[in-house]
Amino acid sequence: MARFLKNKVAAIGKAPGELVFIGDQKVEKATIDLFDYDPENLSEQELNNIEEGIPYKDTDTVSWLNITGLHDTELIRQVGKVFGLHALVRDDIVNTGQRPKMQDYDEYIFFGIKMMHYDDVKGEIQSEQLSIVLGKNFLLTFQEKPGDIFEPVRNRIRKYKGRIRRVGVDYLTYVLLDTIIDNYFIIIERLGEQIEDIEDQILSNPNKEVLTLINNYKREMNFLRKAIRPVREFMLQLSKLDSELIQEGTSPFLKDLLTISNQAVETIDTYREMLSDHLNIYNTSVSNHLNEIMKFLTIFSAIFIPLTFIAGIYGTNFDFVPELHYRYSYFIMWGLFVLISLLLIKLFKRKHWL
Repeated sequence: MARFLKNKVAAIGKAPGELVFIGDQKVEKATIDLFDYDPENLSEQELNNIEEGIPYKDTDTVSWLNITGLHDTELIRQVGKVFGLHALVRDDIVNTGQRPKMQDYDEYIFFGIKMMHYDDVKGEIQSEQLSIVLGKNFLLTFQEKPGDIFEPVRNRIRKYKGRIRRVGVDYLTYVLLDTIIDNYFIIIERLGEQIEDIEDQILSNPNKEVLTLINNYKREMNFLRKAIRPVREFMLQLSKLDSELIQEGTSPFLKDLLTISNQAVETIDTYREMLSDHLNIYNTSVSNHLNEIMKFLTIFSAIFIPLTFIAGIYGTNFDFVPELHYRYSYFIMWGLFVLISLLLIKLFKRKHWL
């Protein structure tokens, strides 16, 4: 399936609220994991069903429910019913091709964003749809498969590191978003190092393999740009958002995310321009190499033009050629060949053509 667009054939003609999973199923069974904590206590468990999570909806603790497996549309429907999620939000959750965005529904805020990692085997960036719902005392996250970049966050909660256990669910949302964007930088820097390294290859050996590398990196940067530019847009919305769900102390952190996302987009644009420059350098190098070949062939042809002229005269089929029966005519002809060739080479060097 294409990375830039997902096949939406199954969703055509469906009514809002009639959930249709768009994407590839990546787990056999959906799971629900719960982190419930306050400054003194922490509870970490896997729930058997969403009904077990109902008591955590309106508690004074911070409750983080992570649902893994978007293909289970019945589970997503139940979660939406329990936590009062709008039909369009449920649709966005199961649509893995959804453009990153943020929407404020007063009682909760919805975020759709991409988690990414670099696949060393395929040599390309793989993305995963992540949906986040920020409520008053709860946070819902929906992801396609187990294994993510949030384990350091979970460890901070477990080990009571930093301020995360002392503040609200809005700060947890900030931490997750910050982790995602920081991971963008890791991927960008990794690709950036490779992009910078190919410049020497372009100058020394501009072959088809180098051209393939340039085009591959351009594709990956375009993929990154498609995912990150909308994040910058909704970070701008978030920095201006006036919501009771976001505490005054968390607002500066959320505004900082706008600066970081701007930097990510600018870095991507820089590397895209660098790739365009690399492509221009490659084309110039190939053209220069071709020009050198043509220059050699042209000079080679120019030297043989007068020689061919002389050979053509003495290769005619006339009976009476003045030098035809002269004893030294053959050697004189070769002497002319050598003399003319040397004179032409000397002329080309004086003109700096050689």
